[in-house]
Amino acid sequence: MDLNSASGIVLQVLTQATSQDTAVLKPAEEQLKQWETQPGFYSVLLNIFTNHSLDVNVRWLAVLYFKNGIDRYWRRVAPHALSEEEKTTLRAGLISNFNEPVNQIATQISVLIAKVARVDCPRQWPELIPTLIESVKVQDDLRQHRALLTFYHVTKTLSSKRLAADRKLFYDLALGIYSFTCSLWNHHTDTFLQQVCTGNEAAATNSLERTLLSLKVLRKLTVHGFVEPHWNVEVMGFLHAVFERLKQFLECSRSIRAENACRDRLEKTIIMFTKVLLDFLDQHPFSFTSLIQRSLEFAVSYVFTEAGEGIVFERFIVQCMNLIKMIVKNYAYKPSKNIEDSSPETLEAHKIKTAFFTYPTLMEICRRLVSHYFLLTEEELTMWEEDPEGFTVEETGGDSWKYSLRPCTEVLFIDIFHEYNQILSPVLLEMVHSLQGSTNMEDSSAILIKDAVYNAVGLAAYELFDSVDFDQWFKNQLLAELQVSHNRYKPIRRRVIWLIGQWISVKFKSDLRPVLYEAIRNLLQDQDLVVSISNVLGYTFVLETRVKHKYYTCYLESMFTLLFQLLQEVTQCDTKMHVLHVLSCVIERVHMQIRPYVGCLVQYLPLLWKQSEEHNMLRCAILTTLIHLVQGLGADSKNLYPFLLPVIQLSTDVSQPPHVYLLEDGLELWLVTLENSPCLTPELLRIFQNMSPLLELSSENLRNCFKIINAYVFLSSSEFLQMYAADLCRSFCELLKDITTEGQVQVLKVVENVLKVNPLLGPQMFQPLLPSIFRGIIDGERYPVVMSTYLGIMGRVLLQNARFFSLVLSQVSSELGQESDQILGNMIEMWVDRMDNITQPERRKLSALALLSLLPSMNSVIQEKFCGIINISVEGLHDVMTEDPETGTYKE
Repeated sequence: MDLNSASGIVLQVLTQATSQDTAVLKPAEEQLKQWETQPGFYSVLLNIFTNHSLDVNVRWLAVLYFKNGIDRYWRRVAPHALSEEEKTTLRAGLISNFNEPVNQIATQISVLIAKVARVDCPRQWPELIPTLIESVKVQDDLRQHRALLTFYHVTKTLSSKRLAADRKLFYDLALGIYSFTCSLWNHHTDTFLQQVCTGNEAAATNSLERTLLSLKVLRKLTVHGFVEPHWNVEVMGFLHAVFERLKQFLECSRSIRAENACRDRLEKTIIMFTKVLLDFLDQHPFSFTSLIQRSLEFAVSYVFTEAGEGIVFERFIVQCMNLIKMIVKNYAYKPSKNIEDSSPETLEAHKIKTAFFTYPTLMEICRRLVSHYFLLTEEELTMWEEDPEGFTVEETGGDSWKYSLRPCTEVLFIDIFHEYNQILSPVLLEMVHSLQGSTNMEDSSAILIKDAVYNAVGLAAYELFDSVDFDQWFKNQLLAELQVSHNRYKPIRRRVIWLIGQWISVKFKSDLRPVLYEAIRNLLQDQDLVVSISNVLGYTFVLETRVKHKYYTCYLESMFTLLFQLLQEVTQCDTKMHVLHVLSCVIERVHMQIRPYVGCLVQYLPLLWKQSEEHNMLRCAILTTLIHLVQGLGADSKNLYPFLLPVIQLSTDVSQPPHVYLLEDGLELWLVTLENSPCLTPELLRIFQNMSPLLELSSENLRNCFKIINAYVFLSSSEFLQMYAADLCRSFCELLKDITTEGQVQVLKVVENVLKVNPLLGPQMFQPLLPSIFRGIIDGERYPVVMSTYLGIMGRVLLQNARFFSLVLSQVSSELGQESDQILGNMIEMWVDRMDNITQPERRKLSALALLSLLPSMNSVIQEKFCGIINISVEGLHDVMTEDPETGTYKE
């Protein structure tokens, strides 16, 4: 592609490709796709996106096409790979100047340079790093920033390579540029701090951006650039400097307004400091040993003392808690039971931890976690009132514990309590004892404290097993609190039922369950949705202990009715899923006893299914409920078919996008529907059209697919096989070419079952498979389980359809170019020899009978094998004979 003549044409097509009119857009995209493999195309794109006078959207699109082309055509071995000459020109052009004015385009250019570097640096592109280093030294703000941005993306990409040779190259790179990068970071950091002191916020924001980028580069070099970083003085010096810089930046936050753009960037930089420590601890726990003391002092000081008041923010607190948690839980710091087996590094780290976590420190951490971080906030209480379902979802799901404060505090509490339970158990029990008795309804802070303490006792249930008499506490205190109806006591009612759910599988007497069921029933009638939903969640734990208490059936009707009413009342998908889960548990536990009460649910589920069209996870919950419903209704589930069968059809149709989410549960529902079906209806038969594409997937769901096929075979083999045998045989032939041994056995068992239930029609239906099975026997299939199944199949054909066996024998003889008698003799000899592969008595009996059926023939080959056949027949007879205890005789 000639650059001069092509630039205008490519520019015009790129402009059309930014159009909102599909009639213009589609042809332009097709044309660009055709040009992707044309020599010179990427040089034209480079000229376009580096021309700052052109439309931003056109330049953006040119960058994206260039970036995608790197993935497809840059490597030498790629089809239509770029020539080395063009790549040399492109590499030079990409780093000729760093002056892109548009931030988004600059970021994309940096990313595509990093993609090229991943393939070519340093061997084919040795000038890249030196050019970047020189460019970040210039005084021009724009060039300096763009070069530093590219420096970061290149370092990030190179650090992610994992092959040994690539790791070595990155170690060499890190060693060469680490000192310069540290100097760069210190320079921008000092500049920022000076500008903050002088009040020059605009300049401070620019310096802070460069500080953050250089810190990101240092993070990658520090974490991934050294095998044993603790031996490198500069690396450890930087890590120790992180704590001082963090303190300086946290103090800076006092003078920068919350709504200022600089404040947001400052908080991101503070978080980046903590990421350096967390990543280094994760990758180099022993190198981190010298930082344990300082890290713990720093994190505990800012999170659990007054030192952090007014300057810490939520994400920083989360990061500090994660740092403490990772040190507490780190297996590298835990000595073996036999101290002599522990490494000196482990013992040293453990010694530092033990010296830090003294009784006063642990007590302060525990008390502050419970009395400060576990408290419901004003925002949470407001959300409770305004959006009760949203509050519940946030409490039970929400973000990952690594990023959200409440779950993070709870995980830290659990880990510290587990590690130091002997010290902390008395502290928590003292907090519990101080809260016994009634609570002043006007004292909202006392209610919130009790909620927090109960939360802690629930989280530490397994650790407090020997310290708390939960049965007595339930009878004397908790049960009464469940019955307090005051509106301000809602948090305690919600927390107590959750607390019981936590303890139910730890320590709870079965004779207390009737009282608990009564309390649950009353709470399900609570007008507050949060209390009702939390009650449902606690109820899940009660049910999941799998105790079928004899008193429970007394509450079944009322419980089921109340749960169903709640299901109709809630509106969010997550809460509907929770309630459906509990309903499924109820149905699963009581099984057939649910029949009188499910009419309302059966009528409601089709409506809920329709409403959940855009919510696949809710549909998964509906499928699970249907599975338990079908099992509970048994043969009566046939009444559900107008709704049930279309659901199965959609869930197992691989041409429908939702199958990605619904397939596993849909197959299980299909299977239980067949298992509980009294007969094979035309609608059930029609669904089997979905099976062939499912078998082609060869996924982990194959086992259920084979179970479904077997269910059809046993329900109505003739009708089913006449309709689908040809398709099924084709699918099996394809599967057997590339499937595991276990998968082969599953396929062959289906064939064996067909022959068992339909000995006349079955061999004809699976005729294409039988010659390969015959040859497998002759060749002495080396897997015993497969050989056993081969013999089982051929035994049924020989015993039940001798004429068809002769046809298969003739076909194999013709294929192998050998006499039929010779083939038959080889097969009998192998059959007798491999009889021990057959472990099931029924199949051994079948083989003996099949071979005995040959004896009436006057064929000399068979007569020669007489002794072997009689021998295995006698052995088979011994296997299937049992002694009659009354007569002392043996019978079959």
